[in-house]
Amino acid sequence: MSLYKNNPIIPFSIRITHWINAIAVIVMIMSGLRIYNASPIFGFKIPIIFTLGNWLGGAILWHFAFMWLLVINGLFYLITNIFFGRIWKTLLPIKILDVLRDLNSLVTFRLQHNDLTKYNTIQKIAYLSVIFDLVILVLSGLVVWKSVQFPLLRDLMGGFDQARIIHFLAMLYASLFLIIHLIMVVLVPKTLLIMTLGRAHE
Repeated sequence: MSLYKNNPIIPFSIRITHWINAIAVIVMIMSGLRIYNASPIFGFKIPIIFTLGNWLGGAILWHFAFMWLLVINGLFYLITNIFFGRIWKTLLPIKILDVLRDLNSLVTFRLQHNDLTKYNTIQKIAYLSVIFDLVILVLSGLVVWKSVQFPLLRDLMGGFDQARIIHFLAMLYASLFLIIHLIMVVLVPKTLLIMTLGRAHE
């Protein structure tokens, strides 16, 4: 008998917000890269195939539309997870000894993920870090979008140009997380069933 048979592991609210976040982040990354190409911070441009929007105005429309979707959905995710205590149950606490143990298992290719109802410390850190990264993306995006209206936030980030750099680096981290996340889904395909159906079957 499967551990997950008739036993929903991931609540529907978590699953739906997960997929909305995934779509919103992908669209924002691709449209953001097109916006970046219009005025590169660094000495390179992103290949068009990885961008969205066809032109600067189109990319901005995509970016702003999905920005609001990400913010509203992200707030709902955080509020419901905090209110129902899921963050404390699944992502916390993180103990130093557990981190060292799982890091050692990771680098020696012995890190297991047999019990899909629990996160190891590497997963906990990854999920908490991407939540923090998305907050940084939103805050730095506000500075880039409305620099004059958010002077304190702009100053905390070191000015408009520095906020653009922070926004770009946070986008890179989100992209890296997404790539690793997809690789892990391929390696442990049951996680896709859980996040889609709420449970996995043998």
